[in-house]
Amino acid sequence: MRVLVVTDAWHPQVNGVVRSLEQLEAEARRLGEEIVFITPEQFRTVPMPGYAEIRLSLARPKILNDLIDAAKPDAVHLATEGPLGLLARRACRQRNLSFTTCYHTRYPQYLRARLPVPEPLTYALLRKFHNSGDGTMVATEALGSELREKGFNRLMLWSRGVDTNLFRPRDESVLDLPGPIYLCVARLAVEKNLEAFLKLDLEGSKVIVGDGPDRASLQAAYPDAHFLGAQFGEDLARVYASADVFVFPSRTETFGLVLLEALASGLPIAAFPGAGLIRDVADAGSAVLHEDLAVAARQALHLSRPDARAFASQFSFEQSTRQFFENVQRAMG
Repeated sequence: MRVLVVTDAWHPQVNGVVRSLEQLEAEARRLGEEIVFITPEQFRTVPMPGYAEIRLSLARPKILNDLIDAAKPDAVHLATEGPLGLLARRACRQRNLSFTTCYHTRYPQYLRARLPVPEPLTYALLRKFHNSGDGTMVATEALGSELREKGFNRLMLWSRGVDTNLFRPRDESVLDLPGPIYLCVARLAVEKNLEAFLKLDLEGSKVIVGDGPDRASLQAAYPDAHFLGAQFGEDLARVYASADVFVFPSRTETFGLVLLEALASGLPIAAFPGAGLIRDVADAGSAVLHEDLAVAARQALHLSRPDARAFASQFSFEQSTRQFFENVQRAMG
């Protein structure tokens, strides 16, 4: 099967959407399926105001339509609700092409954190976008239930995977810091709620991995924390394995690939109470959820590292990719 994925999220962005799509394409090739992309790299772009890392495509409908026709897809998947996703949605409806969408990001909450945009308005726009397709993929059953209550329909589960060969416990440490070491890996932006972690009064060291529009202000405000910038591959995996607890301060994630990477590295999780993956991790005994994040972080030090890795081992790229293609086939009828 040849599936065309249209996405507004692409390099140089470093986020869960981009990484999920990269993993999907690589595993699909291994399984004998085919993923092709339309991305902002194929158009002139401008930086998003206030967030230059995100490039907004200045796409003309005819050019995008020609790219869709040239791809000759069996089905189309709209990964994002941005300019390319909106144009591709219209093109699919005009051509009677089967298409699915994915609810990756809690935009109503993200927008509210930055601008005074009412959540019901954002949900209404998202509902119009997603419900016009043949199926909307969600990362957890809890997110599906949440969206169903808000009027979204034809919801399909698409979980994620993690590379347990790369992200694994290691004997050596690359962090020469006083312990215990509390780690957070995230985009440095307001919606990640990083100050909830950085302001904690914890013994040991706080480490932040990632980059984003708020890095300079956060570094200036919290000089005692250790900001390592964006890390990738082996460098990132070694940092995970050198920490003692992974602190996850976000309240708006739909899944959180970093949770799986941390767990695969043997790190227990400290987080605020929530539904979805984080609730499942807590129920399995590998996370402490508490409204006082410092309490959660200290208690997580006593959780089993082998149990954390065992939980992550349930999530494979192959299982995730097969689930994606099964969803597409079901949407095609």
